[in-house]
Amino acid sequence: MSIQNTLRALADPTRREILSLLKSGKLSAGEIGGHFDITAAAISRHLSVLKEADLIFDSREGKFIYYELNTSVLEEILLWISDLKEADHHD
Repeated sequence: MSIQNTLRALADPTRREILSLLKSGKLSAGEIGGHFDITAAAISRHLSVLKEADLIFDSREGKFIYYELNTSVLEEILLWISDLKEADHHD
């Protein structure tokens, strides 16, 4: 996992909102796009960045592609941040 890719992906508020939407389960790009006032191409770019950072993965069902959170990568990030916080308290 590249923490740099992950942090870059998380830096954007739209991408953070996409991750929040996916907390409740998998969604298609169209369903995700319905929550935003931006173009389908922009949604697609955001989804690509999230995929490159391994924060989400996709699966094809019929003619639709659904996106889901990759919880294992999110857990790694939380552990990393937790370790940083613990190190800060051991001064």
